[in-house]
Amino acid sequence: MESQGLTAPIDVLFDRVLVRLEGSDAERRSRAGILIPATAQLARRLVWAQVVSVGPHVRSVSNGQRVLFNPDDRFEVEFDGEEFVMLRERDLHAVFHETSHTPSGQYL
Repeated sequence: MESQGLTAPIDVLFDRVLVRLEGSDAERRSRAGILIPATAQLARRLVWAQVVSVGPHVRSVSNGQRVLFNPDDRFEVEFDGEEFVMLRERDLHAVFHETSHTPSGQYL
């Protein structure tokens, strides 16, 4: 597993996906700038993470991609002082694909 300077002898098995959370679960700000504490009870919210390693039976995502998942469906793992989350591929809700595609201005 290699990710942003981290090298570890870990092979993820079966349909598992190892991800690193983006940001934190701590307090955050609304679009209007209002501070929302971590203890505030909000509607269930999905979380973005970056894929660090995938098992051999994972077909929909690969290392380095951003994925969206429900934080209630996670198992936290700590390795060398860094926290990761272990998920099954079926627990992922979406995969973000960055495109460098610029529209041509032609419409059909």
